[in-house]
Amino acid sequence: MNSNSTIYLDHAATTPVDPQALEAMLPYFSETYGNPSSIHAHGRAAEKAVERARRDCADVLNCAPEEIVFTSCGTEADNLALRGAALAARAARGANHLVTTPVEHHAVGQTGRQLAERFGFELSVVPVDEHGRVDPEDVAEAIRAD
Repeated sequence: MNSNSTIYLDHAATTPVDPQALEAMLPYFSETYGNPSSIHAHGRAAEKAVERARRDCADVLNCAPEEIVFTSCGTEADNLALRGAALAARAARGANHLVTTPVEHHAVGQTGRQLAERFGFELSVVPVDEHGRVDPEDVAEAIRAD
C-alpha cells in the first residue's frame, strides 16, 4: 500500500503508533517479550514491566495501581466496563435495568443484549432522531430505580 495515495479514515479504530510510544515499547517487542503470567525469567521480567506501567498510569491519573486495568482493545474495554458496572450495581443494590440507544458501538449494544438474554437484565433502548441525537426526556422516562 502506498501511503502517499492512501487516505485512512478509520482512526477511531486504530491509529499509527506515536514515535515516543513506539520507542518506549521497543524493548517489549524484542528483549522483554515474555508472557507476564509465566513463572520463568522472561515472564517475571514482563510482569515487572506491566506493573511498572500500571504504577506510572496510576500516578498520572492520581489513582491506585489496582484501579488500572489494561485491555487489548476498545471492544474488550467496553465489554469489561459494561459487564462490571451492571453486575456490581446488581450486587450492591439489586439494579437490574440497563438503558442504551440503537446507535451505540456494537460492543456496547451486543453486551447489553447479552446481559439481558443470559443474565436476566432488563434492557430499554431509547430512540434517537434522524441525526442520532437522544431526547433527554426519553432518557428520563427510561430511567428506573433499579
